[in-house]
Amino acid sequence: MSLDSPVSLADAVKGATAVLADAGVPSPAVDAQLLAAHLLGVGRGELAAMLFGSAAAPAGYDALVARRAAREPLQHITGVAYFRHLELSVGKGVFVPRPETESVVQLALDVLTRMSQEREGGLSAVDLGTGSGAIAASLATEAAGVRVHAVELSDDAFPWAQRNLAGTGATLVHGDMRDALHELDGTVDVVVSNPPYIPADAIPRDLEVRLHDPHMALYGGGADGMEMPTAAAATAARLLRPGGYFVMEHAEVQAAQMAALLEGSGAWENVRSHVDLTGRDRATSGWRR
Repeated sequence: MSLDSPVSLADAVKGATAVLADAGVPSPAVDAQLLAAHLLGVGRGELAAMLFGSAAAPAGYDALVARRAAREPLQHITGVAYFRHLELSVGKGVFVPRPETESVVQLALDVLTRMSQEREGGLSAVDLGTGSGAIAASLATEAAGVRVHAVELSDDAFPWAQRNLAGTGATLVHGDMRDALHELDGTVDVVVSNPPYIPADAIPRDLEVRLHDPHMALYGGGADGMEMPTAAAATAARLLRPGGYFVMEHAEVQAAQMAALLEGSGAWENVRSHVDLTGRDRATSGWRR
């Protein structure tokens, strides 16, 4: 059965849910609704009301459902990823931001809030490997008066970051986190990073990640995936003032390695692991000596 009109919207969404469930999509009902809402230009609340009426399915719905059934990320199909309070533009060539990173941003925001209460003068923050710009845009829009800088190396991801950071006041640099922003050395208050960290021989569990997220944003380098996290920590140590704060996302299995990396360098104190909303150790932080 075609999922295009003149099939009713309710029947089309029901059929799409079954198609996506058969394809192993983790949230078939939600994705079926979001695809319909995207084509109709409405929110999920308005769509829910339409499902009880006589509305017809939008043209092209079956084509989008087929793309999602092939495990193309929902965000690539709609062109939008929601992150904290933001609606970000995403697509091919850029890593789709994940909910667990929102917790990492909150850690940085909490520190910036405390710092702003303790001292006068503008604060500064840096996002190393910004990708879509999700972290930098969150810091720039949620931490009033903080000067935010972001660095991205990928030629494919950089335009997405430009688009998402436009109008936020953040400064975006197209370069390598390993040698970027030397003009800020020793002056930054907070550094945040979600660097590539997947080990070389690890295969991402989710098909959407495996097939569509850029490898440059996934694999951290070296057998253990620690090359880019090590580089991020070194750059953070270079950029931060004494008493500055660094927090970095990583895989759950890397928590001990990340803590050892920071503690072993001699640059950090009060090194801590942080859990995400599911209770997994997904970030490590330290304060610059």
